[in-house]
Amino acid sequence: MLQWKMSGRQGIAAILALGLGLAAHSARAEEGVSAGEIRVGMSNALAGPAAGLGTQLKAGAEAYIAKVNAAGGVHGRKIVLVSKDDGYEPARCAANTEALIGADKVFALFGYVGTPTSSAAVPIASKAQVPYLFPFTGAEFLRNPVNKWVFNVRASYFDETEEMVERLTKDLGVKKIAMFMQDDAFGEAVKGGIARALFKRNMKIHAETRFKRNTMEVEDGVAAMKSAAPEAIVFVGTYKQLAAIVKKAKAAGVNARFLTVSFIGTENFIAEAGADGDGVYITQVMPSPHDASVPIVRDYLADMKGANIGYTSLEGYVNAAVLVEALKKAGPNPTRPGLIAALEGLNVDLGGMKVAFSATSHQGSKAVYLTQVKGGKAVPQSKMQ
Repeated sequence: MLQWKMSGRQGIAAILALGLGLAAHSARAEEGVSAGEIRVGMSNALAGPAAGLGTQLKAGAEAYIAKVNAAGGVHGRKIVLVSKDDGYEPARCAANTEALIGADKVFALFGYVGTPTSSAAVPIASKAQVPYLFPFTGAEFLRNPVNKWVFNVRASYFDETEEMVERLTKDLGVKKIAMFMQDDAFGEAVKGGIARALFKRNMKIHAETRFKRNTMEVEDGVAAMKSAAPEAIVFVGTYKQLAAIVKKAKAAGVNARFLTVSFIGTENFIAEAGADGDGVYITQVMPSPHDASVPIVRDYLADMKGANIGYTSLEGYVNAAVLVEALKKAGPNPTRPGLIAALEGLNVDLGGMKVAFSATSHQGSKAVYLTQVKGGKAVPQSKMQ
């Protein structure tokens, strides 16, 4: 029988080598994390009818990340944002997500835009156990039931539509509320919120018309709305479409208030609609990007240096701030499970914007702010008139 023998000194050396190997293995960086970088992946609309949303969200996030990187990063690592354009199309978003996880090997996914695109991306992220952080959508499927890998900063569409219906019924006594909606998951997400809010008040959606995502063919829908004669119309779609619709509706003599959720991209809509946009109500999930009395907004305005100012870029800025706080909390050797644990224990005031998560709630804020377009600006409102 062959036996191995070693001296005491050799045994100690072997044990030390084994210990060092185990320590190195335990400290080995997670995918997307190197000695000097943390790679974060983003897929959103950088071209097409929704391009303003993706470019603005990205601009805000980049401004905050640039500030953090200039100060040395997080635990000595700079954040690198790997960005891809999906044109607000689910199939392209899915392909981008696969590439970001597989080829680009990002640590987490961040700042996606849209409900239909998130519907395509989340199953991929969840299967790969990659955090999917702070998408620009209020869809309920991203919130309930809680998905371990998905976190949202913004209020939900249920929160926004509840505010809409509360103000319409309480302030104005409106009874006929119609839907002019994108025929996809986004449209259904907002419709679900409106229907829910109306049901609480023993009411139903008065009328409904639909259009395809990324189309500008809305004439039939405008005619249908005129025929239905609602008192208020909740629009679900992108800013170019709403701008076209309000212009055609006014020309056709449609006498109804228009409302839309924060996804619209407020500044993009105002630029597209011009004077025809006046009167449209928009619910927001961020404070006014012009209110420098709010500390986080004051910092945002300074870091944006006068460019790309608006609700969407402010949301990107806030999202990046939350990401940085979570990375700090995750420690010097971050892992994906460690980031999830850090987020579930995160409770921060960013300076007038409070964000808190838990194991049972992955939605950081429920704040909703009402605005109305007046004179080419989104003016905060306490009630509808």
